[in-house]
Amino acid sequence: MSNVYKLETARIVLRKWRSEDYTEFARMNTDPDVMRYFPSLLSRKESDIQAKKFDNLVAEKGWGFWAAQRKSDSAFIGLVGLNQADDLPVASCMEVGWRLAKAYWGEGYATEAATASLHFAFSLLEQDRVAAFTAPANSRSRKVMSRLGMEDRQENFLHPRISQSTGLKEFVYYEISRERFYRSFQENSVAISSQ
Repeated sequence: MSNVYKLETARIVLRKWRSEDYTEFARMNTDPDVMRYFPSLLSRKESDIQAKKFDNLVAEKGWGFWAAQRKSDSAFIGLVGLNQADDLPVASCMEVGWRLAKAYWGEGYATEAATASLHFAFSLLEQDRVAAFTAPANSRSRKVMSRLGMEDRQENFLHPRISQSTGLKEFVYYEISRERFYRSFQENSVAISSQ
């Protein structure tokens, strides 16, 4: 088992999952607004399976889709982090992603925590580039991608694990290089430690 990394920004802690996070995560996954660009809402069992997968990957690798916690009140606000995307019809790459409970939208938390994740990917994992994907209509996530300095590669693709019948099979593909990230975020205050 690897050291599990914890990332801290001014307002957010990205940390390993705790059993109490599962209930809040399940609540998020039944919110039609949060899940609008996912194939379906998740049952409690489906949500727990997904959370356990994220939990296990963080424990195994030391990083992944971390549980995101707000510092001011220790609230679980969702997940933010990294994933190795090897099964998509685009070049194999590291992915940055996020899913926050609706109560925490519009506060800049996704951008702040994703910036910390990118810093981790480029500095500790020594990635040359990191990608992000979403449905073309997901303007909120696409704005976060732009704020992160990511560029739309104009290389939309069909997601192999999503059914055509959902209307969500097409994805946009954004990317940022290490050089571009460090040009954009020279003043990057992220504390990285082992848990």
